[in-house]
Amino acid sequence: HLGQYQKILKQRNHLLKQMQRRKVKDKTMLRVLTEQLSAHAATILERRFNFLELLRQWASPIHHGISRELEQLEIKYSPSIEVLEDTNKEKIETIYLEKFHEIEEKEIERGTTLAGPHRDDLLFYVNQKNVQIYGSQGQQRTTALSVKLAEIELIYNEVGEYPILLLDDVLSELDDYRQSHLLNTIQGKVQTFVSTTSVDGINHETLNKAELFRIKNGNVET
Repeated sequence: HLGQYQKILKQRNHLLKQMQRRKVKDKTMLRVLTEQLSAHAATILERRFNFLELLRQWASPIHHGISRELEQLEIKYSPSIEVLEDTNKEKIETIYLEKFHEIEEKEIERGTTLAGPHRDDLLFYVNQKNVQIYGSQGQQRTTALSVKLAEIELIYNEVGEYPILLLDDVLSELDDYRQSHLLNTIQGKVQTFVSTTSVDGINHETLNKAELFRIKNGNVET
């Protein structure tokens, strides 16, 4: 559905650009594309809502643990239409059709599609504050890691094995407790490569169980 959505979106945007330039005046083709786009958009949105519910079930407790149970993570979906997450696909499609009818003239004026899953966003809140705006670097990093670890669990549930995890210089922005909890969470379960400029602050037990590679002047030393 995503591939079809993107294909129709591209066609619709091209048509809107033509209509903006007065090269096309008849709206018949626009409304055909709108119906097709709305159908695919509804399926995508319904699946996103289902995935988000699973993601929350893992990410929130993971974040709670890494933050020493001091922070509560909330993940909110910000759609380009007014819709509740438990709305069924047929109703979502109707809402999209109504939205596109409402903004049709504005879209022609702008020459682009102004609603749909491609204009949606994910918002992350820590203790009810938008972490992208008000969060510290440590909170932002913890949020990103919590979501990544949640995705790994979802992949495991789907295919029966964990993927390889790559963490690039994440430890420098975490305090000692968050570092230790993060490493304990993945240790022995997920094959992980962690890059860091210093191993100071990482507890010795964790280091002893890991294989260390040092890169010096472009050469790898074990």
